[in-house]
Amino acid sequence: MMRVSIAGGSGYVGGELARLVLGHPGLELAQVSSERSAGQYLSSAHPNLRGRSDLRFCPIAALEPADALLLALPHGHSSRQIGRFADLAQTVVDLAADFRLDTADSYEHWYGEPHASPDWLERFTYGLPELHRERLAGARYASGVGCNATACTLALLPLARAGVLDEARGIVCDVKVGSSEGGAAWGAGSHHPVRSGVVRTYAPAGHRHTAEVRRNLEIENVHLSVTAIEMVRGASATCHAWLSQELSEKDLWKLYRDAWTNEPFVRIVHEQKGSWRHPEPKILAGSNYADVGWALDLEHGRIVAFGAIDNLMKGAAGSALQSLNLMLGLDEGSGLDFPGLHPV
Repeated sequence: MMRVSIAGGSGYVGGELARLVLGHPGLELAQVSSERSAGQYLSSAHPNLRGRSDLRFCPIAALEPADALLLALPHGHSSRQIGRFADLAQTVVDLAADFRLDTADSYEHWYGEPHASPDWLERFTYGLPELHRERLAGARYASGVGCNATACTLALLPLARAGVLDEARGIVCDVKVGSSEGGAAWGAGSHHPVRSGVVRTYAPAGHRHTAEVRRNLEIENVHLSVTAIEMVRGASATCHAWLSQELSEKDLWKLYRDAWTNEPFVRIVHEQKGSWRHPEPKILAGSNYADVGWALDLEHGRIVAFGAIDNLMKGAAGSALQSLNLMLGLDEGSGLDFPGLHPV
């Protein structure tokens, strides 16, 4: 059994990481840190873990060496301590945004401050196995993924790889998200009486995950708008684009099948009828699956690509564990076989 510790384990993503590691056949949860919950049982922050572990949260300074370290700290914290974290474990996955982008200039542009450890950026592999499986296998360091970026990327990647998008006309991704994207600590916009019932576009332009989507697709003319809706878990991307050539439904089926048939956690959802004919995040809650699909506006040469995920899983903890499995030489799907619930 390989020993895995979590730094910053009292938040929603930290709780999902703990749940996944505790259920993994090849991993042992060694320690979980939290400054605000130090000394308390894991179930004090994550009641779903009652009876699953007798571990208590420890201060981050008390973390001991382990085989792997998962960092679920707020943005900016990992990069300021990455040297110490690398000394604690041979394998490190950082789920924050600290090491997602390629350059210090790009990080400063999108996150509004200089990167604390720019020399470390090139050591990290972007932790989306569907893009970088070969690089992740045996890698020492992996970054987390942006949840909204993941939904958009997986929806559009078959089209981008095939070169069938009219890049000059651009791509607009409209992403609807649940309240868990705001984290476990409430704020003025996430307080329940204020948040309940809203349809609030809080990032109509300039969302930070735009940088990831542009890099992943290798297309610059991509734009995100993000809207909070009445949902806890989930991100649903509706991506509007134009085709550079005429394609039929049969052509699109081939593109998506070529891209995703052999991927263990990406499913094509494109039905002609029924309530579930397009991807929907609700049925993915707790799972590492991403559902993708499309609608074709043949008359105007337009395509609408869909991507749905659980933001805490395929958009964070699930992709992190999938990447960690590859990094440690384990079966890629270990600990990730939960299919979601219906109804829920």
